[in-house]
Amino acid sequence: MPSTDPSRRRFTQAAACGLVTFPAVVLAQPAGFWTLLREGGCVLLMRHAQTDPGVGDPPNFEIGNCSTQRNLSAAGREQARRVGAAFVRERVKVDQVRSSAWCRCVDTAMLAFKQNTVWPPINSFFGSDTRDVQTRAVLDAVQGWQAPRNLVLVTHQVNITALTGQGLSMGEILLTRPAREGSGTQLRVLARQTF
Repeated sequence: MPSTDPSRRRFTQAAACGLVTFPAVVLAQPAGFWTLLREGGCVLLMRHAQTDPGVGDPPNFEIGNCSTQRNLSAAGREQARRVGAAFVRERVKVDQVRSSAWCRCVDTAMLAFKQNTVWPPINSFFGSDTRDVQTRAVLDAVQGWQAPRNLVLVTHQVNITALTGQGLSMGEILLTRPAREGSGTQLRVLARQTF
């Protein structure tokens, strides 16, 4: 039998009409990209900036010959510069920058961070059977990367997806913080930033 208590009936009616408010529950928000980066110990996975249209590279391209590869577009060069400007504006220190040997990755790293070391484990394995070996080499190398240092890896979509299970746009950065021990099969993404 329904309640006949008048105060309860008024409360129910007021609640139904939206006249009763309840205290808001404040949920803790995850730390943002720049906050985490300032704390250090981050490995950033950056997909090279915007390129000329296409997928992969032309047939018979050569690693050491940029004229045979798909390269950064004018918009991509500007995008890479915006990345560098954002890091300066946010006063974030980057300790190391490594890139794939592909010209679009080298150019992105140099335009954004003014430093770079080519690192073969993050070379593209698109159309190759070296995915598992390269991915394991990266996971082993970054395990235990600790604050205050930050590492940037400028590489390709296929490599980043293998490392994180996530896709990203050209010029986008995924922020990870590797475990100190017991490297897993993927890096956990804590934040992402688009430029």
